[in-house]
Amino acid sequence: MIVSGALPPGASLVEADLCERLGISRTPLREAVKMLAAQGLVELRPNRSARITPFDATHITELFEALSNVERIAAEYAAQRLSVAELASLRNLQETMEQHYRDGDLAAYFAVNQAIHSAILAGAHNATLVEMHRWLFARAERARYFALGAHARWAESIEEHRDILAALEARDGESAGRRLAAHVMHTGRGVMAMLAGA
Repeated sequence: MIVSGALPPGASLVEADLCERLGISRTPLREAVKMLAAQGLVELRPNRSARITPFDATHITELFEALSNVERIAAEYAAQRLSVAELASLRNLQETMEQHYRDGDLAAYFAVNQAIHSAILAGAHNATLVEMHRWLFARAERARYFALGAHARWAESIEEHRDILAALEARDGESAGRRLAAHVMHTGRGVMAMLAGA
């Protein structure tokens, strides 16, 4: 609900409403809110309701800089380390994502997009990079979804993903890394542009 914007930035979390909406008691809700706070999605405020963390320009810039560099390194390794089966799986994910784009299904598109980024990281076969990426990716998820609110970004993202996949299939680590880093930064700039226009 936070990632999709159903609970918008700055909104207070009303425990009773959320418990009813989610069909859970207050204890699991409070535990979930603590986990969301650890991911930077929720702000815990003393003697007040927690609230959805507002977007912050400096934080978004720093987050996408870090994320783009982790993904760049991973793509460089993945180009050399992905198995034939892993490359075929990436090709299938790309085709599925493109079908969701044609269908105009943002939620399904976004889920497959997430899976592609995670598969590239897994293809680097470096557990430390995967762990770093998981931490950053969770914090960038809401901003990445927000950026796709502009349908033009979907089309650009599809093209960028095609180029990244082509570089990985060609086993060109330098190109795959450069293209993936540029793709991530392009998304970050899209978030900033949308915030400036909001």
